[in-house]
Amino acid sequence: MHPTALRLVALLATGLAAGCATVPPESEPEARAEYFETNDPLEPLNRVTYAVNDAFDIMLLRPAAEAYRLFLPQPVRSGIGNVIDNLLLPKTAAHQLLQGKPEMAGKAIARFVVNSTVGILGVFDFATDLGLEPQYEDMGQTLAVWAGTTNGGPYIVLPLLGPSNLRDVFGRSIDIATDPWDYIGQGDTVRALRITRTATQVIDTREQLIEPIDELRQRLDPYAALRSVYQQQRARDILDESPPRRRFFDWRFRPE
Repeated sequence: MHPTALRLVALLATGLAAGCATVPPESEPEARAEYFETNDPLEPLNRVTYAVNDAFDIMLLRPAAEAYRLFLPQPVRSGIGNVIDNLLLPKTAAHQLLQGKPEMAGKAIARFVVNSTVGILGVFDFATDLGLEPQYEDMGQTLAVWAGTTNGGPYIVLPLLGPSNLRDVFGRSIDIATDPWDYIGQGDTVRALRITRTATQVIDTREQLIEPIDELRQRLDPYAALRSVYQQQRARDILDESPPRRRFFDWRFRPE
């Protein structure tokens, strides 16, 4: 392993060891109940990572999202977002099959075919008008269905990537390694297109969340609010209770 990678692993291990919160004693039942409900044993470390991510967002991501909104009109942004969402449908269909939901997988494939053809590579979303509504599945949801529980393990805040949990970290790694579009074509041009796709998805998603994240920052404890929203949203995703929406970032803020 590269020396730099080794140092990063060592730092992460040290941080995890230092960041583990102590379970409250049995003499404090309310504190114990809250501890197990939030499932956040790494809270001290997670709060530091959250603060770093928040600073990065304020300095770079939010300004980029504002510029994206300012210089690209809504129809253009919608078309870009539709293309990004359309590229996720083959993977969604695969996960739905793995979860034993062939009917939903069929709808995902049909949506991909309609929007890739009539919708001109996904720019226009004609599939929704035909009753084929937006949907998204990932490996974290598939693992949750296999395990039969919405509990994904300890809450984790990843550098730059944000809120997650132990199961979703593992699931995301598998999704990244098995992205079908990474195995189509080679060369500098294809590599540039992949990087552009990722960067555009990040900025497009952040633009959608300008107002929700601004609202979150007004909360008394934004960290706890984000943790609650993430955990609620992931549970709804796993149980197929989320309304049709773009990708999986569109968290609905609810009172804690």
